[in-house]
Amino acid sequence: MRRGPGALLSAASCSPHWPGAANRSQDHLEAVGHICSLKDAFGYENPSEIANLISAEKFEAALAIHLYKGGRLLQGSRIPFGIIFGGTDINEDIKHEEKHRVMGAVLEEARFAVAFTEKMKELAAAEWVWIPQDTENLHLFLLICGLRRVKDPLYLVDVFSEWHRREPHIHLLIIGPAVSCFFCFRNCPNYAPFTSRAPGVHLLQEIPQDDLHAAVKRCFAVVNSSISEGMSAAILEAMDLDVPVLARNIPGNAAIIQHKDTGLLYTDPQEFVQLSKSLMNDPTLEREIVTKAKAYVKKHHSWDCEREAYQNLVLRLQ
Repeated sequence: MRRGPGALLSAASCSPHWPGAANRSQDHLEAVGHICSLKDAFGYENPSEIANLISAEKFEAALAIHLYKGGRLLQGSRIPFGIIFGGTDINEDIKHEEKHRVMGAVLEEARFAVAFTEKMKELAAAEWVWIPQDTENLHLFLLICGLRRVKDPLYLVDVFSEWHRREPHIHLLIIGPAVSCFFCFRNCPNYAPFTSRAPGVHLLQEIPQDDLHAAVKRCFAVVNSSISEGMSAAILEAMDLDVPVLARNIPGNAAIIQHKDTGLLYTDPQEFVQLSKSLMNDPTLEREIVTKAKAYVKKHHSWDCEREAYQNLVLRLQ
């Protein structure tokens, strides 16, 4: 929000504490020179009404309380906006398919989102790629894989949860479709309690490629925990995007990662934590790894070179 007139604070008030939260937010912003107009989201039916309001009063930014009731009114807005989670949005509205879709779309447009509790943040992170951009101490590790036995996605869950309990800024985000019934967390009892029993570990099913790239770029490191690999595309992509990789020490991973040179290889969960901490505490090591990894990908896995090689191979079939 700016310091001139016209900043908008949009609030929904379907529980007694929300007016207090809205007024406190307004006080905080006005204390540093911003001018805020407090509006009740219940007074508006759709985004076009808010668009007209923004145009008429020349608002330059908005802050909505409640991801669905307030946030949906700012979809497609011409001004930047942020979101403050309410409570029923994450606890109740998330259960409804259409509301879930709308809230995910709102988060994609929002510049930031605020959660009042760690639990609320974890619930949101478990549903959407919601990675706080203004949390300097956040360390998000990303595991991209199909949820099947050979990928062993649960290999690091226990050690991550223990680590998260000691250091709450540590998180593991697992992204991938459930391609094995054992890992079908919505339908199979073996996987149903996943998020509730693993604090600090979040699960998302498949997401659009652009969102996946954004998640990779914003994470601290990409993780591989597979029992067996041919050539991991997720590892190569992370290397190309200047993101360090910590991979299980198996032949397929060791073929493309030189330990402490183009990435880090671990043999068990305890070593994974040890190596992760060394990477977090040694920015020089991190810079050296990502620089050498990118050079390796450019030299050995260039898209242009691969395309030319396949084109030449096809010529042999003619």
